Amino acid sequence: MVDVVALLAIALLVGGVVGTAVPLVPGGLLSIGGVVLYWWGSGFAEPGLVSLLVLLTLGALTLFVEFFGGSIAARAGGASWTTTGAAAVVGVALMLLTGPIGLLVGLFGTVFALEFVRGGGVDASTRSALYTTLGVLASTAAQVLLTLSILLGFLVAVFVL
Repeated sequence: MVDVVALLAIALLVGGVVGTAVPLVPGGLLSIGGVVLYWWGSGFAEPGLVSLLVLLTLGALTLFVEFFGGSIAARAGGASWTTTGAAAVVGVALMLLTGPIGLLVGLFGTVFALEFVRGGGVDASTRSALYTTLGVLASTAAQVLLTLSILLGFLVAVFVL
């Protein structure tokens, strides 16, 4: 018989991987939810304690990258906190209207314009905008790899070990 809890947990874990590539879907949270659901459904027996802690730590790292990766990249490029916040708002608004391309264009354009107005010059403004945009893309790639690691680690811990 197919275990419904196992199917739901795996669906959440797969949703976590897919969700990291889709803006505004908390892939790390879905992955954590899948692991915890299965752990609860198994009577807190599977996955084992060490596996559980590793998987949950990867989930927490995924959430950290999701929430702060873009901001860290923007600051590394020299953008101010105000610019970073404004770029996030504009990027999300444009993403809702035009999809992922709107997010990237909104981030790049907002960071460039605000940093230029702040007196950064063309070179410094371009650098900040590139760091921010590439940081968001790198953050997404890192999230996909982390949630994929959680999924594969879960499958090994529960069905192989």
